[in-house]
Amino acid sequence: MYQAHFGLERPPFKITPDTSLFFEGSQRGAALDALIYAVTSGEGIIKVVGEVGSGKTMLCRMLEVRLAGKVDIVYIANPSLSPDNILHVIAHELGLEVNSSSSKLDAMQLVQTYLLKKHADDRQVVLFVEEAQSMPIETLEEIRLLSNLETEHSKLLQMVLFGQPELDEKLSQAHIRQLKERITHSFYLDPFPPKDTLEYLNFRLRSVGYRGPDVFNQKTANAIEKYSGGLTRRINILADKALMASFSEGGHEVTIKHVRAGAIDSDFKKKINLRMWLIVAVVLTGLAFAMWLGTMIGKSEVHDVVTEAPVNTAIEMAASPQVGVVKASDALMRSPLETRLSATENWFAMVPDNHYSIQLFMTRIVDAEGVDNFLREHPEMLDFEQIYIYETMIGNIERYSVLYGDFATRRSAQAMLDGLPAELKESQPFLRRVSAVRKDLSHKE
Repeated sequence: MYQAHFGLERPPFKITPDTSLFFEGSQRGAALDALIYAVTSGEGIIKVVGEVGSGKTMLCRMLEVRLAGKVDIVYIANPSLSPDNILHVIAHELGLEVNSSSSKLDAMQLVQTYLLKKHADDRQVVLFVEEAQSMPIETLEEIRLLSNLETEHSKLLQMVLFGQPELDEKLSQAHIRQLKERITHSFYLDPFPPKDTLEYLNFRLRSVGYRGPDVFNQKTANAIEKYSGGLTRRINILADKALMASFSEGGHEVTIKHVRAGAIDSDFKKKINLRMWLIVAVVLTGLAFAMWLGTMIGKSEVHDVVTEAPVNTAIEMAASPQVGVVKASDALMRSPLETRLSATENWFAMVPDNHYSIQLFMTRIVDAEGVDNFLREHPEMLDFEQIYIYETMIGNIERYSVLYGDFATRRSAQAMLDGLPAELKESQPFLRRVSAVRKDLSHKE
């Protein structure tokens, strides 16, 4: 609708992947080059992880374009396949004659024969799996067995797994560690920062024929990055609606007002966390009451107006759960574990689902004393206030899960994980997405 108004040849911000509009900034071009190298080297399994809408599908399509004529690609878009079906689907995609009556062994033999023939013809076969985080663990294990197909010098089937951060969490499970050990290259698609967001917006517009002065500026790009979280799919949606808003007013420049309207229309504008505000209100009420109480106690000491019994009663009232103020003596008597369990409840009430934390270790609840000792003697590099502990249930056994840190991006969490001291790395810590941690809590309930 606004294309003629801005002199565009076609829509610049469609959410379906268009390889002619691939943006090589924000490390996307470097990631593509590295992926091509990893695929053509023919070693192990490759993993690409990114949030929903971060550009994984576009990268997958670009790989197909750049590798066309060099490799044969098998593409699986439906990851929720059973281990009994995955071989039949791969055989079907390769054009082999299989049907529902063919056994798994028959399908495997057909696939292996085909791959050996391709290898003899000096052709490489690559399997692309999208939304791999949704693939059942048993099916992922079946894929690992396929990676065993090899000659003396090279793999017969190369694999690339595209998935959301939950894929890492699935691969961290002990009973699938053999697959994780086969992954030789891992790539992470981080959201766009504001500067790259502006470059992306202008790149897309000019790629479809725009020739005028920049429609977006750094301020509007900052707003789009804020509302979209730097995710390309959301950037496209917001940019499209902002252009429509500008067009409807007859303008040729996108303003903050247009971006905000698009964010509201798309429900991208951050909602107020009512639970968080309730907690803040209770705490502030408690503090106000405590300050008033302190003033009254001070007056009683000077003027001897208030008797001891009413003061004690008032202190008990201030310490009641309804007000939210805790006696200082009670706080001193609480163990470090109790302190962190309480702090973690408050943290969960406010932390966004897309944040990350580091799973340091997990232990049975009966070992509460061991957790207390860890908290008392925690490594100097760890901030006590950043240690979070919650109860969960795994295999009918109640456990304490110990996390560290609250990170807005995977990159910052990974940097912290990489810098942990050797004694903490012995427990094999790994990254957890807050949304996944909350599922642990639901299991407990």
